[in-house]
This record gives sequence, C-alpha cells and structure tokens, in this order.
Amino acid sequence: MKKFDIPNYYRSSFISTIKELRKITDPRKKDFSPTLLNFGPIQFLIARHFGFCYGVENAIEIAYKAVEENPGKNIYLLSQMIHNPIVNDDLKAKGILFIMDTEGNHFINWDELTKDDIVIIPAFGTTIAIEKRLTDLGIEIQKYNTTCPFVERVWKQSKKLGETDHTIIIHGKHNHEETRATFSHSDKNAQSLVIKDINEAKILEEIILGKKTEEYFKQIFKGRYSEDFDIKKDLKKIGVVNQTTMLATETQEIADFLKNTMTKKYGSENYKEHFADTRDTLCYATNDNQQATIGLLKEEADLAIVVGGYNSSNTSHIVELCEEKLPTYFISSANDIKSETTINHFDFHNKKNLIKNNYLPQNKNVTRIILTSGASCPDTIVDAVLDKMLSFFDVDTTKGHIIKSLEE
Repeated sequence: MKKFDIPNYYRSSFISTIKELRKITDPRKKDFSPTLLNFGPIQFLIARHFGFCYGVENAIEIAYKAVEENPGKNIYLLSQMIHNPIVNDDLKAKGILFIMDTEGNHFINWDELTKDDIVIIPAFGTTIAIEKRLTDLGIEIQKYNTTCPFVERVWKQSKKLGETDHTIIIHGKHNHEETRATFSHSDKNAQSLVIKDINEAKILEEIILGKKTEEYFKQIFKGRYSEDFDIKKDLKKIGVVNQTTMLATETQEIADFLKNTMTKKYGSENYKEHFADTRDTLCYATNDNQQATIGLLKEEADLAIVVGGYNSSNTSHIVELCEEKLPTYFISSANDIKSETTINHFDFHNKKNLIKNNYLPQNKNVTRIILTSGASCPDTIVDAVLDKMLSFFDVDTTKGHIIKSLEE
C-alpha cells in the first residue's frame, strides 16, 4: 500500500510501531484479535485496525502539498478536511480558510473567491452543483481534489445502477457531507432516496407494497429524494449503496430486507429483475475497523475508550459497538481525561458532553481497558490518551519493553 507524506507529529513511535508489527505478523488481515499491552496494574487491548485510513492520509498529504506549492495565495477548504478537530485546527494554523461548516453554512461567500485562489475538495467529496460553481469562477478543482477513492467507488456503483434503470437507495445520514455529495452524483444518473436505518427501510417496504400513500412518503422522506420522484414508477427496480462510514452489518441488513421486500411483491422467480444485488460499497478501512472492534469485544475488559472527532460517523459506530458490551467513553483527546476519577465524554446519541466520576473500577488489582479510535484520528492522540491513563498507575514496565516483547 502507498506510503503517504504526512507530518511526523501525526504518527506515534509507540502506537504506529504496534500497527507495523501487526502488519508483519498478519499481512493478509485475517486476525482481528487485539494486541495486549500489559503494564502490570493496567492493561490495554489495542484494536487490530484503527486510526488514519488510506483516504484520510491521502487527503492530508494533498492539503499540505497545496500549502507548500502555493505561497502567498489564498487557500480554501470547502469544509472540514476530515472529522477531526485537531487536524482541522492544524490546517487552519497553516493559513487554510474554510468556506463552509459541515452543515453547508457559509463562512465565506462564493463571490469572495477569484480564479487565482486554491480550493481543496475534502475527503468526503462535494456536490456537482458546487463543482460547477467553482469551475464557473475559473477555479481549477482537480489538482487538490482529495475525495476518497472509496467514496468515488460508490458514485461509480450508482452510475451503473442508473444505467440499468434502478432507483438508488442510499443508506446514510442525509445531512452528512459525504451523503450529500453521493446523492448529488447518484441523482444525476437515477432517481435517488436516502434512508438512515432499518426502521426507514421498513417504512419504505410499506410504500413499495402499496400500504402507505405518496403523501406519507413525502412526509417521512422530505428533502431526501429526487425532485420528480414517483413512488409508483420509481420503486419498481432498486439497488442499495451506502455512505462509506456506516455500520456494515446495518447496510447488509437493509439490503437483505429490501431484497425480501421485492421478493414479496414480485415473487422469488422475478425479484432479480427488481432488485440489484450490489457489492457492498463500504470502504475497506471502515470494515476493518468495525471487524477489529468486534474482535476487541471478544475479550474481557472493564471499559472502552474510543478517541475521535465528535462529528465522525465511523467513530460513532465504533462507540455503538462497544456500548453494547461495556461502559464506553467517547473522547476527542487526552485533555478529556481530567483525573483518575473524572472523565469528560461525548454522548453522541443526544449530542451533549457528559462528566463521569469514578469511571475506573475500584479496588481491582488489574484494570483492563479497550483503546481504539476512528479513521480520522492521528496515532499521536491515541498515544497521548494511553500515556495519560498510565500516569494514574504505578506501572512496572516501560513502553520500550512492551515493544521489545512484541518483537520477540
């Protein structure tokens, strides 16, 4: 796999070395069991896969190259490069200006841009309308386009579905930048609809089977379907793609459910004419991270700490998986760990910060912690979290000794 030129301060001599050692012992990624780091009174279970993925490292490399190659020019990002505040703050410190927030609200108006400005398209991609606006201004958009290749793969799959007259069902969060971009590209090729979960798939089934009206469809899916969507015509042939950071199991559940829906309506002998069995469009890194989290959860632990940006979709899904088994704390950095008794963490279900006291188990000889992160989180941040936790314990070994034991 390609090695990217990203700042060294995003890499960790400890965490990154552990990752490299696992790659050597498991080059084909068949072993999703965690790495155990035994510091005596505190042990960490480190996920087989976590942190920066191909698309994130590619985006960061291109963004820093844009700064290096264009001294004195105005350099803009359409919105957040990735969903990690530390990375985005670092880009701002380098002089990059953000045109919009993640919801599409403008900090800078289009008419403030000129043809001499540099605009970076983030890893999530962007809509066809925004691409046209930029090209109409005379701005070159491909040189610093960091759209993740796995997002572009979804767009290609959507195009194929459109060519066979299938309506495209997008499993995603309709207000997420990636899903907005994907909808824009799929809508160009075919009728499109965004659904967020299996419950909305069940609502869609009632509409497909004629149990709910067009008015009901418009009410439930307002703002999430093609402009001239006709439920009688456009739900006869469907195929499913996804926002690449969604839970793989949920995407598969939705696809299987809608396949069964078309079988109910058209019969088992005819369903293939009405449902496209598309290959899963989840990105490899999201899938690996989720499988690695499942591998983590097969081990016994007292709690889980998941590190990442609070608006990171792939990170929130890792939190969801961990929450099913044990107390889980979603933090953005080591600064959220206030002491051995207090931790600030994010409740992404209700979008609010919480304070938890006595989060560590009491009167235990050994505390075991699951530690992982999302695909947009630098290894250095995870390393800092590990160091913060180590500072609360009288450990009987060093990180150097841990690495040496893993190498043997």
